[in-house]
Amino acid sequence: MHTITLKSDDNFYNTLEDMVKMLHTTKSDLIRKAVVYYKDALEKERLKEQIKNASFKVRDESLKISQEFEQTLGDGL
Repeated sequence: MHTITLKSDDNFYNTLEDMVKMLHTTKSDLIRKAVVYYKDALEKERLKEQIKNASFKVRDESLKISQEFEQTLGDGL
């Protein structure tokens, strides 16, 4: 296991202390979990952005196909 040194202001340290007491854990464990949680949150945001972009692409293609069908309504078929 590796050691990381973290410098913080009093406000951050006090917040960390309060959370450690509330969750009955250690500072190291809390920080490890927080980093993993943040990484997961970033990944979810990245996936949401990919889905949104894909949705817009599908929407644009659907509109194009719909307009092509609209043009065939008057062809007598």
